[in-house]
Amino acid sequence: MQFLKEEECCAEQQLLPPVSPNGLFFNSSAVSLVILAVFETEEPISLPSSRVVHLLDTRLLPVHPRFSSIIVTGEDGVKRWEKVAEVNLQDHIKTPVFPEGKSPEFYDRCFQDYFHKISGEKFSEGRPLWEFHLVKYPTLNAAGNVIFKIHHAIGDGYSLMAAMISCFTRSDDPSLPLTFPKNRIRRSSAAHGRAAFLSRALTSAVNTASDMWFSFSKTKFSEDDLSPIRSGDPAVGSRPVSVVTMTFPLDDVKEIKGRLGVTVNDVMTGTIFLGTRLYMQEMDPGSQAAETTAMVLMNTRMLQSYNSIQEMAEPKTTLAWGNHFAFLHITVPKLIGMSDGRALEFVRTTSATIQKKRFSLAISLTAKLLDLYRKLKGHEATASYLYKALKSTSMAVTNMVGPLEQMALADQPVKGMYFVVAGTLHDVFVTIVSYMGQLRVSVVAEKGFIDHDKLKSCIQMAFHHIYESSCH
Repeated sequence: MQFLKEEECCAEQQLLPPVSPNGLFFNSSAVSLVILAVFETEEPISLPSSRVVHLLDTRLLPVHPRFSSIIVTGEDGVKRWEKVAEVNLQDHIKTPVFPEGKSPEFYDRCFQDYFHKISGEKFSEGRPLWEFHLVKYPTLNAAGNVIFKIHHAIGDGYSLMAAMISCFTRSDDPSLPLTFPKNRIRRSSAAHGRAAFLSRALTSAVNTASDMWFSFSKTKFSEDDLSPIRSGDPAVGSRPVSVVTMTFPLDDVKEIKGRLGVTVNDVMTGTIFLGTRLYMQEMDPGSQAAETTAMVLMNTRMLQSYNSIQEMAEPKTTLAWGNHFAFLHITVPKLIGMSDGRALEFVRTTSATIQKKRFSLAISLTAKLLDLYRKLKGHEATASYLYKALKSTSMAVTNMVGPLEQMALADQPVKGMYFVVAGTLHDVFVTIVSYMGQLRVSVVAEKGFIDHDKLKSCIQMAFHHIYESSCH
């Protein structure tokens, strides 16, 4: 388990703080991660440039100083956020031009090529680390697409969502705020008495020691086996990738959740793990028992006081902004034979593992050790250590909650949304986001190594197995 803790923003907005350990890691020579969120519009995009500029100027920039700041190195060698004199919003708005009069299939290919191109491009020096792309051509899935590209140093998925909703309104009634699913944390029932307390303390100590050792050994001594989803190529992260998405009804996921007594996240993570094993087995039957570990990113705002996305989106807020999450090392269950019971076991095993790890003391202990390591060795050395932690595993999974209602961008209704992380150190990176009663799963896969269509089919098949097994 690896944990990254964001330093709080300075209360005085004009005195911007040093870049946090997280920000240094994500903007280091070892790793540079970018989040791209895609909003699919129901109608052709007809927004004039002046309206987009006004929207970003009045709604996005006030959300947080980092949207009008760059990273600089001071005379003391400390990297800090520094506000620019003026944000030229025209420089941040990109509108690609494709040939006119072509089919949606043609524009779909153009969109994919454009998406892959910008995902690998670095931000221009001297400008804040974000861009707003308007793709005004119909694809197979939408009449138009809006891409919000943001460097991970600015913040994580929750920060990104807070920034995004500041630019969007409710499609049905712009005067009403967008709402999000309420955060609920599943905790084990409390037991009473001295014996119960000692038992919980002993269990916590054992789990903490186990988690700390597993994380350390996975980083320093052992790597996952090479497999159909792990090439072991050191160039992963800089090679071309493909992106495929799939949609699952949230009601079906909740039905599985209720029958198994787990969470929505448990259901989807178990589905992805089972689908990945089915893919591995189909591509190479001998890989079904390969040692495979996933890095599951867990938001840590909920461990103490949880700040809602609405609160984070308030102008000049300092609540929980930035990167607040833990990397959880989760062993992907092995697929030895396939049956209804085995399909459900993927969900139950995944649920039990995540539940145990998320409240382990290893989270806070690892945070302190990483901070100490950073102070002794510097942020580049810490980034290299975390780089090894990522490289030693086979895949990554993360999720984000989206609005319950339909959004609109300046009266342009949004029919669907998804997000991806570019610059990842895995051959497979899976993201999940909820929106309007649907769960959108996106898979970023290395081109030429991963058969993304087959992997997509296997994940869909896994969900079918789990749903059918849980309902019968």
